[in-house]
Amino acid sequence: MLAMDQGVVEEWLSEYKTLPDNAVSNYAASLKDKGALVPALYKVIRENYSDLLEPVCHQLFEFYRSGEPRLQRFTLQFLPELLWSLLSASSARDPHTSGCIEALLLGIYNLPSTIGSMALTEGALANHGLSRVAYSGPHIQRETFTAQNRFEVLTFLLLCYNAALSYMTPSSLQALCQLSSRVCICGYPRQQLRRYKGISSRLTVTSEFLVQLITGIHYALCNGDVEVGSKALDDVLYRAQLELFPEALLVGNAIKSSMHCAALKSNNKEGPRSIQVEITPTASRISRNAVTSLSIRGHRWKRHGKDGHTNRHSTTPPPFPLCNDHCCTPISAVLNKWSAARAFVVKASGEKNRSLNYNH
Repeated sequence: MLAMDQGVVEEWLSEYKTLPDNAVSNYAASLKDKGALVPALYKVIRENYSDLLEPVCHQLFEFYRSGEPRLQRFTLQFLPELLWSLLSASSARDPHTSGCIEALLLGIYNLPSTIGSMALTEGALANHGLSRVAYSGPHIQRETFTAQNRFEVLTFLLLCYNAALSYMTPSSLQALCQLSSRVCICGYPRQQLRRYKGISSRLTVTSEFLVQLITGIHYALCNGDVEVGSKALDDVLYRAQLELFPEALLVGNAIKSSMHCAALKSNNKEGPRSIQVEITPTASRISRNAVTSLSIRGHRWKRHGKDGHTNRHSTTPPPFPLCNDHCCTPISAVLNKWSAARAFVVKASGEKNRSLNYNH
């Protein structure tokens, strides 16, 4: 870590400690003007052995616990990188490097949920005449991470992150896409295709965790990160297919299908963007020349009419065709032939009688 980045982080740590309570709001508004602070904090989180990691995690938790929305969103933007640091450390079975990160994530999880203040609150819904409110939880308090509760906690943390997606920076969205790809391909053949040389052991995931990842990836896709987001979505679908997760497959394939038909108006990451989605038309697409039993019967009579079996002057098909395609002869034609044969027999018998009378 460069000395300049270390100085920026140390100044940030000391500045907040000496801040009076009435100046927290102004301080939160001024954080966006510190362009060198966020990259320096990312470097601290990625270097697990950094001496600044523990005080940085402690201050990020103080930001989130303060209740100031802008400070909470400042902490949440580092959540994807924190999650990956935790998962990589747990995969390497090195808990000493992830102790402060575990404390930070568990502290955010155990605090009262603030999702309602980030989205529609109960009061806002009441103004629109709506009475039902969706809550997440209540969740069981967790004191430590275990193999059984790890992804339950991480899924809830991603839910909090997705509730503030519109406030996340481009660097945070890219970190989310990188987290999605790494978690889904580590230990699988696709890891060689992506040329990722990190951990090689497989990470256990849940369907709910993948759905939350897909939610963030979709927002990144619609806001300019098309290349990184597309790779992340393909990697999540790849893992969902291997694990046979129906929820993740349903959501991921729906987003992928919509992206094939979509057209981003601008690839610029600044300014408004929109995405076009094809809507299924409501008009009926049934063919007018529908194949029915009546149309098949009419086609059959036309075919035999050309062969000369039916009366060419008749406009209606003869009744009761035989059901054999090779000998489908109308009854009327059979009757005509039978009448002609009978007349021939009668005529022949009459000539025989006359010849007998002549001999006598």
